[in-house]
Amino acid sequence: MATHFDGIESIKAKVGEHLGYSDWNEVTQDQVNLFADATGDHQWIHVDPERATKESPFGGPIAHGYLTLSLAPVLLSQVYSVSGVSMGVNYGLNKVRFPAPVPVGSRLRLGASLLSIEEIPGGAQIVMSMTFEVEGQAKPSCVAEAVYRFYV
Repeated sequence: MATHFDGIESIKAKVGEHLGYSDWNEVTQDQVNLFADATGDHQWIHVDPERATKESPFGGPIAHGYLTLSLAPVLLSQVYSVSGVSMGVNYGLNKVRFPAPVPVGSRLRLGASLLSIEEIPGGAQIVMSMTFEVEGQAKPSCVAEAVYRFYV
C-alpha cells in the first residue's frame, strides 16, 4: 500500500502529489471473455484470438477499454486506502481516454495522483488522476480523472 489516509484532513495534505502505483496485473483472455459476456460487447478484436491475430492491427486480441477502466477499484485499493470516514463512493468521471491498446496477456498497472479536494455537505469530494500503463509500452492505455466522495 503506497498511501494511507486517516480522515479527510490527511487527504487535503496530499493534494498535488503522486500517490503511488498498483502491482502489475496480467490481463487474461478469460477476463476479457467474461467482460464481453457481462457487457454484451463481443467484438472479434476482443474475443476471437485467431481472427484478431490474423486481421487486427494489434497483432492479437485486446482488452476492452472499459475493462481497463473497470479495474480502477481493485488497482486503486493497492495505491491508497482511507480510514476515518463512514464510506466512499464513486461519483463519476471528468474525462477518459484510451490512447493505446491493452494486449491480452500483457501486464497492467495503475498510477494515481490526487488532483483536488473540496468540501461537500457531510464530507469531501476528491478528483484523482489515474494512468493505466502496460508493461513495456510507451503510451498509457487509459488516462482518466475520477471523482470520489468520502463521507464522515
